[in-house]
Amino acid sequence: MTVDAYKALYIGMEVVIALSSVIGNVMVVWAVRINRSLRDTTFCFIVSLALADIAVGALVIPLAITISIDLKTHFYSCLLVACTVLVLTQSSILALLAIAIDRYLRVKIPMSYKRVVTPRRAGTAVLLCWLVSIIVGLTPMLGWNNLQQLRKNGSLKNDTLVVCKFETVISMDYMVYFNFFGWVLPPLLLMLAIYVEIFYMIHKQLNKKVTASHTDPRRYFGKELKLAKSLALVLFLFAVSWLPLHILNCITLFCPGYHEVGFIYIAIILSHGNSAVNPIVYAFRIKKFRTAFRKIWKQYLLCQDPVVDEQFLK
Repeated sequence: MTVDAYKALYIGMEVVIALSSVIGNVMVVWAVRINRSLRDTTFCFIVSLALADIAVGALVIPLAITISIDLKTHFYSCLLVACTVLVLTQSSILALLAIAIDRYLRVKIPMSYKRVVTPRRAGTAVLLCWLVSIIVGLTPMLGWNNLQQLRKNGSLKNDTLVVCKFETVISMDYMVYFNFFGWVLPPLLLMLAIYVEIFYMIHKQLNKKVTASHTDPRRYFGKELKLAKSLALVLFLFAVSWLPLHILNCITLFCPGYHEVGFIYIAIILSHGNSAVNPIVYAFRIKKFRTAFRKIWKQYLLCQDPVVDEQFLK
């Protein structure tokens, strides 16, 4: 395929992903808003993740499409676009880490969980995740970028206009050593360890003998196991979607001569596509979301008379 053919296919797929991401994640936020049973701390972090994904569909993908047509912009305008992508990616990673820690505490200390993990503390954790994401994502704006390198090799004159591309303005040293090795890979490995421990603890509890004088813990831990599996799937899909792009960044840094346009477009599509898949996982794997989505579709979109479901309202 020619470069133009790759671009046309890329833009078409980006439009589909953007629409799916915005619609799906708005449904997630809407579902939490109308269903009281979804308003616990875990779903607070899920909403944070959904908001980041909405921003990817509504803001990042349109900007990425603009970048793909070789638009000339001011260096710092292009850098701000690139940093926006980094902030939202980092917020997703930290939201997934917060979800993993939350599920770990729910299994580790079930009796005192509600006393330890309060809505206020969960809200503080969400704000902290976004604050760290902004700091990490905006670091290139503070000087760790390619401005001096472009000036040194003569690619940039006094007007500071560049053909806006991510790799033109963002330093690969920053992307590999600071972003990937510092803020992407360690959280992913930590989350992997947390979920392994969660599944170990749940299976240990499920295999315990139940005495007649105690409440059967199997129902509680059975629910936790189902939800943990669904959220671990979300983490797995995030890793599968984003690792190819980070691996390509490593190749770009360590093997500067490598430049395969097709692989780059596929990696970008995968990373953006992750923003659209989470609502699908929730719909198929988490019954509360499935019920809420059905209610939104029937009552609010098809304008059918609402059927009061007592279990749903609880």
